Amino acid sequence: METLVFILMLLVCFNFALKQTFMKPWHVVLVAVALAVAVGCSWPLAIEQSKSQIAQWLANKQLMLDTSVVLTLEVAWQMAYCLLATHIMFEDKMPRKVLIIYRILRFFPGILILPILFAALVGLIYQFTGFDFKAVAWCFAVSVAVVLPAVSFGLRRLLPEKILRLEILFLTNALLLILGIIATVNGTTSFHGSDEVNWNALFAFIILLSISALCGFLIYRHKTKNN
Repeated sequence: METLVFILMLLVCFNFALKQTFMKPWHVVLVAVALAVAVGCSWPLAIEQSKSQIAQWLANKQLMLDTSVVLTLEVAWQMAYCLLATHIMFEDKMPRKVLIIYRILRFFPGILILPILFAALVGLIYQFTGFDFKAVAWCFAVSVAVVLPAVSFGLRRLLPEKILRLEILFLTNALLLILGIIATVNGTTSFHGSDEVNWNALFAFIILLSISALCGFLIYRHKTKNN
């Protein structure tokens, strides 16, 4: 469970940095500074947390379900941005209402990054128990203000094509949604697996998949030749 939550946190951080590649440099820096200030000011709350309390939060089914709602809303928001941005790229003229919605979707950085940075701050405080908590928090805040823009600019340089970044953002959000559903059920499922494999059904599925793929390939080749 903890490993899955850690993977979810990494995906959220990656999606956040990738989403910032579509912003202007001043906006990226502004968001990073705002996050850094929020992290630095949250140290009094962070020192009140304990490892056992965090474990209880992860085991709380109702809290995990509430978290899944926030996760689903943020993923839907980011996916809507990807679809709308792709549509705008291939259209010459768009209604003004659509452009307004696009700007709103574009400038929303996401809120899940805040609890993740807070969890990272709590972990750092436990690692540096002999140091001043406030100093640790503000050092971490400075690193956030520096690392987040650097990662965003690095991703933009590594992936200069906007359409490619939109595709990656869409796919990683889809993966985030799937893993979020797995994590938030907290081991409670209504289906119990079986150790036996139905080989006939498996072979039938492979044959059906192969035939479908072949038909799709032939249709694609036919349309390509006609064009």
